[in-house]
Amino acid sequence: MIFRTMMATGTALALLSLMPAAAADAVLTAKVAGAQRSADSKARDAARRPAETLDFWGVKPGQTIIEVSPGGGYWSEILAPYAKDTKGHYIAATGRPDQKLPAKFEDANAYGPIHYALFNKGAAELGAPGSADVVITARNIHNWMWTPGMADAVLANIYAVLKPGGILAVEEHRSDPKPMVNDARNGYVSTQHVIDLAQKAGFKLEARSELNANAKDTKDHPFGVWTLPPVRRSAEQGKPADPSFERAKYDAMGESDRMTLRFRK
Repeated sequence: MIFRTMMATGTALALLSLMPAAAADAVLTAKVAGAQRSADSKARDAARRPAETLDFWGVKPGQTIIEVSPGGGYWSEILAPYAKDTKGHYIAATGRPDQKLPAKFEDANAYGPIHYALFNKGAAELGAPGSADVVITARNIHNWMWTPGMADAVLANIYAVLKPGGILAVEEHRSDPKPMVNDARNGYVSTQHVIDLAQKAGFKLEARSELNANAKDTKDHPFGVWTLPPVRRSAEQGKPADPSFERAKYDAMGESDRMTLRFRK
């Protein structure tokens, strides 16, 4: 009888220990489905699988999460309110002091406080050493490769800002099986090159996922990866859109084929 009681108590405690994780998953699910996200963002979810990708990256309640180059805020719409409701911190790391997320993110009731940092300067601008749990960079590494030494510098700063055991979460357009060309000027980077850059900074590759793979992407587009949705470029950058450009086959491919990687400090 005592043994049964102990077993029952142990089972109850085990279930209780699982409750915070279950609750966290519920919060994340709610934020992915939430009204704070734009219709355009939700329309891209089939290609970007936000809940599954964030779970793979190890995003959890109460974390300090830095997103490098958040752009229009696809991930910010999820991560900022998630951090708010789980007593974490969301930090948008932009390239300039005057670069901010769109004005809607000023709504603290919906998104909580948005903190800002700089990613292309010294390590101190990104954050205090050992202060972040996760740093996310989605579709940015190819841009850093166009400036000599920038990728190395940014990744070294990311390594410095992460706590021991912290995670570097990467999503990037994938050139494989085609070779990477011209320092990824077409937007596509080889998986091994990303791994080499991260390992040079001190990270260890922990896992890779095919969550964001797209076998339809032929990776030979006239305007690089930006020919595909969501950019849908039909002319060289800086030139007017070409109304006669035949878009159908590129739209049918959908968004790019992407690697999804998790590195650990």
